[in-house]
Amino acid sequence: MEGIAQPHNDALVISVLMNRFRIKRVLIDPGSSANIIRWRVIEQLGLLDQIVPAIRVLNGFNMACEMTKGEITLPINTAGTTQQIFFFVIEGDMGYNTLLGRPWIHLIKEVPSTMHQALKFLTSEGIKTIYGEQQAAKEMFAVEESVKTTKIPDWNEGESVTT
Repeated sequence: MEGIAQPHNDALVISVLMNRFRIKRVLIDPGSSANIIRWRVIEQLGLLDQIVPAIRVLNGFNMACEMTKGEITLPINTAGTTQQIFFFVIEGDMGYNTLLGRPWIHLIKEVPSTMHQALKFLTSEGIKTIYGEQQAAKEMFAVEESVKTTKIPDWNEGESVTT
């Protein structure tokens, strides 16, 4: 864990090569059952004509829904290994450019570790390691700290309490 700012609770964020471009702010999410990419990224790659129109509903952890704009398969190069990856395309705003979920994780048989800010996977050349970009994760998921005063009724006393 040398070089990792401690203590941390950072997500695992990496960069990948996609269509000969470096895509930053790629979230590795073992909790996601889909690979997701932003419409804006596809637009900047000049690949809008490759999107296959398809409307699907993606549900988040809080059951918030996002409608897809389509689907696309793109080559993703990670640590010199390239795979064709299927993505759902969404137009919504996210803190990251791409989300690689369980379909990608299982395809390359990688083992992600948010604690160690790294992921490892086996190739014909041996074990490859990709290190997380901890500073990018901190910037993406920065939480503004603020103290809020909320009135909560105290049902026993009939008064409000401040928290």
